[in-house]
Amino acid sequence: MIPLSQLPVEEARSVRIILSDIDDTITTEGVLTASAYTALERLQRAGFLVIPVTGRPAGWCDHIARMWPVDAVVGENGAFYFRYDRQRKKMEQHFWATPEELRQNRARLDAIEKEVLSSVPGSALASDQSYRLADLAIDFCEDVPPLPEAEVDRIVAIFERHGAQAKVSSIHVNGWFGDYNKLSMAKTLLGDVFGLDWEQARNSVVYAGDSPNDEPMFAAFPLSVGVANIHDFEHRLKHRPAYVAKGHSGDGFAELAELLLAARG
Repeated sequence: MIPLSQLPVEEARSVRIILSDIDDTITTEGVLTASAYTALERLQRAGFLVIPVTGRPAGWCDHIARMWPVDAVVGENGAFYFRYDRQRKKMEQHFWATPEELRQNRARLDAIEKEVLSSVPGSALASDQSYRLADLAIDFCEDVPPLPEAEVDRIVAIFERHGAQAKVSSIHVNGWFGDYNKLSMAKTLLGDVFGLDWEQARNSVVYAGDSPNDEPMFAAFPLSVGVANIHDFEHRLKHRPAYVAKGHSGDGFAELAELLLAARG
């Protein structure tokens, strides 16, 4: 990973779209700081498309799409995208699964939840689970004392034994049924809403993230950036970001924003 300060100006100037994880990438220790929020607002006002791509739930994503200075949001690790049309005052929603598939998958996830909570002491249902529509989030350090890495791996193994996908974020293990992830829904959003084919997207996007559930995005986009805390997960990553910020979490995101704004002039 190359220090972000060494990103060529010409490469920074090619960026038109900022896709970014939220937890510990835009936020810092669970808090959306003034500097990170200001970075989002400055980027959007400068004409960039700004799109969070997160594991957070549908309930939160409705709020983010409506009230943050963003152009859309991908949530629950790719289960859907939401876009709020401010002129028409209408929320646009697109889901990977049908309502019936979501209902069937929830029953299967409920069984996994029971097994994880009974088998992995110290784990807990994520506090935002009641706002989720498509996935199951198991907390291993957000609102509980941090679990050892071996216990996090046990949670992943239980999901996978049931045939579910499982991804580790900086705070949760997220699991779901369906052949999608952050990347597949981001591609759908960029094509459906913004009319970008894949080559256009790859050459105009920067992705910022911090943890293993960002790997599909790191692998897909030539210009990808990890905030400094990506080093905590480096041993888990097969695909690392091309660049790494000096700043941790939201400070790293603000560092990226400043660089892009300066390059645009």
